Amino acid sequence: MTKHLNLVILAGGASSRMKKPVDPDNSNLTEEEVQQANERSKGLISVGSEGRPLLDYVLFNAKKAGYKKIYIVIGEEGTLFKEFYGNKDRDNNFKGLSISFATQYIPESREKPFGTADALFQTVEQYPELNSQMYTVCNSDNLYSVVAFEALRNTVSPNAFISYDRDALDFPSERIQRFALVKLDEFGYLLDIIEKPSEFETSQYADRYGKLRVSMNIFKLAGSLVYPYLKNCPIHPIRNEKELPTVLLNTLKDHPKTAIGIPLSEHVPDLTAKDDIVVVKEYLEKNYPVLDWENA
Repeated sequence: MTKHLNLVILAGGASSRMKKPVDPDNSNLTEEEVQQANERSKGLISVGSEGRPLLDYVLFNAKKAGYKKIYIVIGEEGTLFKEFYGNKDRDNNFKGLSISFATQYIPESREKPFGTADALFQTVEQYPELNSQMYTVCNSDNLYSVVAFEALRNTVSPNAFISYDRDALDFPSERIQRFALVKLDEFGYLLDIIEKPSEFETSQYADRYGKLRVSMNIFKLAGSLVYPYLKNCPIHPIRNEKELPTVLLNTLKDHPKTAIGIPLSEHVPDLTAKDDIVVVKEYLEKNYPVLDWENA
């Protein structure tokens, strides 16, 4: 089976948690870093060498894993992305990757974007070729590893996601407890995803090895299979957004055993709030001192 080449990166969110204020007396951030956190999409915050954004590192790992065509989903005010990655709407050449931009428009009745499923739906409407192909979709503010990207390219399952070992994630415990838990059958097929689980629900979701598995919002999807469920995704009754886990679970109601959880035990650096900026900068300095694009 031919491995897919398409990666959709979600970068059109409101970044509301990143914009929350921090205590200046307990912050190691510079004024410029605070300003960027308040004004930029999270993936564009300068955390790397020479002031480059986190998204560079996501793209670097994606290129090493074999992706060729990148679709970055930006907001209506997302012009800064084009300053970093190319001023054309489609097929910009960045370090050997072909980068195109999709715009997530906000409905007139709303102030914020309509969620991850809406972002992906607007993307496949703007690039309908994706509806007859396989693609990976992920966040712009999580640094997924080459191993994670390769696993999604290599799987023969129509749909898949990385099923992370919760114990391997290097975050404060109260933050980890808010991550979406996944429930898999004995063969690794997805049965359920539960957002922000309670303590009781958490105890019910351990796998056969006693591991709690979480989703970090990176999925491989079969375009033709999921399109109807993207188009008709219901609004979450509490969060008032259209969400990708809902799309996947609704797909499975009609097409069971078409989504597998690929187990992985590793940390995923994440830019959610201002406090993460210093942590991610230190991680990149240690683990990615230089991005060797020529050999990526």
